[in-house]
Parts: sequence; C-alpha cells; structure tokens
Amino acid sequence: MTKTNLIAKRISFIIIALLLTSDLSMAKDKKLSTLELINIAGQQRMLSQRISKDYLYKGGNIAVSKATRQLAQTLKSSILSQQKLESSIKDEKILNLLEFVQMNNEDIIIKTKDKFTIDNAEYVLDLSESMLEGNEYVMKALKKSEKIGASSTLVDISSRQSMLAQRISKYYIAYQLGIKDDNTINQMNKAVGEFTKNHKILLANSSNTEEINKKLQKVDRLWSVVYKFYLDIEAGGLPLIVFNTADDITKKMTQITNLFSKLDK
Repeated sequence: MTKTNLIAKRISFIIIALLLTSDLSMAKDKKLSTLELINIAGQQRMLSQRISKDYLYKGGNIAVSKATRQLAQTLKSSILSQQKLESSIKDEKILNLLEFVQMNNEDIIIKTKDKFTIDNAEYVLDLSESMLEGNEYVMKALKKSEKIGASSTLVDISSRQSMLAQRISKYYIAYQLGIKDDNTINQMNKAVGEFTKNHKILLANSSNTEEINKKLQKVDRLWSVVYKFYLDIEAGGLPLIVFNTADDITKKMTQITNLFSKLDK
C-alpha cells in the first residue's frame, strides 16, 4: 500500500467517525446501565466476526452484494458501539483495553478496503480475533464492576451465540478460500460444540418468558439441521447456505438477547 493510499484510508475512517458524532451525542444524553453496556460489548464480539466473514465472502466472490452491504453497515455499527462504550465507561483498565480495540478497529477498516488476497484475509482474521478477545475482556470486567441481576449471564450467553454463528460462517468460508490449516477446522468444531452447549443452557433456563422460549425453539429447529453442514467443512460446497443460515441465527439470537436484557427491569 502506498503512503498516499494509507493516508486516504485513514482520512476516510475519520470522516466515518465524524458522521457518527450526532448518534454519539444522542447516546450521551441517555445514561447507559451496566447491563446495556454488557449487551453492547456482546454485540461487538459478534461484529468482530461478521466483519472478517463479510470481507472473505466478498473477496471470494460469494454473496458479493449482501456481503459488501453488510460489511459497510457492520463497520459503521462497530464504530458507533465502540464510541458508546468509551463515553460511558470510567474504569481506567477497561478504557485502556478499549483503546487497543479501537486501534484494531482502525486497522481492520483499512485492511478490508484493500484488494483481497490470502495474506490480507489471514491478517483480517487475526485482527478479528484480537477484537473478539478485547471485547470479551470488556464484558467480563463490566460484569465484575457492580452487582447486577442474573440476566447479565443470560445476556452474555445469548449474545455469544450470535457471535458463534458468525464465527462458524467465518471459518467455513476461510477454509473454502484456501486457509486449510488444522486451526481452521479446530476452531470451527469448537464453535459448533460451544453453540450446542450454550443452546441447551438457554433452553433449560427457568426464567424464560413464553416469547423467549418460542424464539429459542425456532433456533433449535434450524440448528438441528444446519450444524451438520457446518461440521462438514472439509467437504464444503455450501457457502451460501452457511452465510444465510448463520445470519438468520444471529438475527434470532440478537432478538433473544434483547429480551433477556429486559428480565431484570
């Protein structure tokens, strides 16, 4: 990348951030609760995986229109959520970690504008892992920061399901595009196993409302079919099905997370 291109891309990031200033000022007017911040950090985990997934699908010329549109929206959402966290959190250790996550955000925005190559794809995958780890730490720190209701654990688990669906899709397409190492297969299998375990926990939760149970049953019906496709990563051949079903699960789990966040109110 030339110095001129790098500067131009840095400027484009600044412009995006400035365009979100009005949204951020609105967020400042409303004091966010710890549970709301946990929910936002949970969404950031999912967005970190969706960014890299969309970049790989776009670069692999699969579901290009949807992946391109979704990537732009996800980058915007990630910036806004990051700003909400930074403006609401006072803990110095968490803020330091958020600063590191922000640097990764800036790097991944620049890299996803570059021409697709396997090297760039691997770099984006690494950045998404750093962003995931950082936001995971933020969530845990927020949960420890003050005594909050049991629903915080349910928000954590359910939002993690949204992330895992995108993570599964990310590793599936990475393998299809040529990143065929043992880590890709292991991470896919681990994500599928964790989703199944978490799903059972949520289904068995005694505080579920009727609406939550109905939505979980819809996820259950879908998951019972598609998890087999995900585990068959080495055979491949189903990138569109994986893309669409992972997005469908993420959408449903995000709705469930929002319902869990209201249980203590």
